[in-house]
Amino acid sequence: MDLGGLETVVANSAYVSARGSMDGSSAAAMRDKKMRARLKLPHIRDCEHLKTSVDSTFDSMCIKQPIGKRLFQQFLESDATYKNAGELWKDIEDYTICQEKEREQKAQKIVNKYYKSASKNFCSFLEEKAVTRVVEDFKNVRGDLFKESEKQLLKHLEKATGSFKNSMYFLRYVQFKWLESQPVDEEWFNDFRVLGKGGFGEVFACQAKATGKMYANKKLEKKRLKKRKGYEGAIVEKRILAKVHSRFIVSLAYAFQTKTDLCLIMTIMNGGDLRFHMYDVDEKNPGFDEKRACFYTAQIICGVEHLHQNRIIYRDLKPENVLLDDAGHVRLSDMGLAVELPPGQDKTTGYAGTPGFMAPELLEKKEYDYTVDYFTLGVTLYEMIAAKGPFRVRGEQVENTEVARRILNDPVSYTPAFSKDCKDICEGLMHKDPAKRLGFKNNECEELKNQPFFKDINWGRLQSGLLPPPFVPSATTVYAKDISDVGAFSTIKGIVLDNTDTEFYDDFSSGNIPIPWQEEMIETGVFGEMNIWGENGKLPNDLDPNYVETKGGGCVLL
Repeated sequence: MDLGGLETVVANSAYVSARGSMDGSSAAAMRDKKMRARLKLPHIRDCEHLKTSVDSTFDSMCIKQPIGKRLFQQFLESDATYKNAGELWKDIEDYTICQEKEREQKAQKIVNKYYKSASKNFCSFLEEKAVTRVVEDFKNVRGDLFKESEKQLLKHLEKATGSFKNSMYFLRYVQFKWLESQPVDEEWFNDFRVLGKGGFGEVFACQAKATGKMYANKKLEKKRLKKRKGYEGAIVEKRILAKVHSRFIVSLAYAFQTKTDLCLIMTIMNGGDLRFHMYDVDEKNPGFDEKRACFYTAQIICGVEHLHQNRIIYRDLKPENVLLDDAGHVRLSDMGLAVELPPGQDKTTGYAGTPGFMAPELLEKKEYDYTVDYFTLGVTLYEMIAAKGPFRVRGEQVENTEVARRILNDPVSYTPAFSKDCKDICEGLMHKDPAKRLGFKNNECEELKNQPFFKDINWGRLQSGLLPPPFVPSATTVYAKDISDVGAFSTIKGIVLDNTDTEFYDDFSSGNIPIPWQEEMIETGVFGEMNIWGENGKLPNDLDPNYVETKGGGCVLL
């Protein structure tokens, strides 16, 4: 074995060992004790100035932010006025993610407890129409049975925001927001092997020292970024990644700078990309069976739907941009070509995408909207089944102009590998007329999700990450090129960084991204270790304004 091969073996061994920390219980064993000790909640006296400035709108604080939601739910448990509504909230969430065979029993219990006027737990804030619909329909075990009830429930719970903000649970939220706002740099991370490289730098596997959580560190070399005029693309991708939060899209958790690089710390996807699994795992039998393709397509739809709900057109959906995690779930990656629609603007222009995947209206340089992403979804699903594109055979030497002509004019042909339901959904997604194409309507993909092709998908469990994937990547395999094959960058010469560059780097380096940071604290057990309360509802010391710790470790009450 040469030195390059030995370097790969050693790097892979360290990386695979660290990957054992992907679940929360194992992550604790991989922590750096000194760095973990620095993750400490301040006394409330040191951060109470944030009470008036933290994001405290109901939707953000109590619904979207994981730590905020947990603390709000703990508050509801302690409040006699809203305890019953809080329990209904949890029961509805439990119903949404349960298996089909359990739904009727769970629905019956919810109806008996909250929807019967004779019950002591009857929720009188629910409108009669919503109550009647659930009572009459619960035996049909619909996944969206409580959809209208949940909207009314959350509207009712929003009234509790003021009481929450006067409670000790809100003070604990303020403490965590203070900790979340602290600066972060390369000291907090340990890099492992290089996984690949992009146009501006390399991507490394890395680990957060304080929690043990694994991430990918995408490094953008400052001088290379400036030389290749990459600032705008970098800030657009960073802004979009920081804005979207879905288990089906690669998340941005941290953004900071070193002396030479801008660093994006993102979800690590250890399982390789769909293209690799379609063609390289079993070269004699490329592609996927329909069940596997259906699972991946459903998860991709959830990711694309989230982008569109945030007014973002992806424009570069293709198998190599869909990555697998350790468990076999997929996420969308690489937002470099994505575009965000400004408020009030429903369409955009601009030639962007990959030949063979671009929708007809984009090729014709017309205005387009989210529908272009559903055309690329159809192309991606077709390729998963056929192991070739619908408009170009793999390896075919053909000009892009001919591929574009086929997309604009030629019908798609199907092999016997396509069932009727699969062919129908491909046809619906790849319709040449965007107005007739399946996709995003009324701010959701309900029509698409209800297609017969997805009849076996429990969308509630899928969206909660509870449906078992059809394939689980090997925990001991590194789905990346050998280090010697990744290739090295040449040295950038003649580029001088000035104050304008420094301002851009400082703006880019925004530190912790709230939702992914909070998810990390919860997943790795750190939140539970910090969120300690006094006995019998008593204020814990760090929330007691009269508590002072003495140098000897004792305490004094002022």
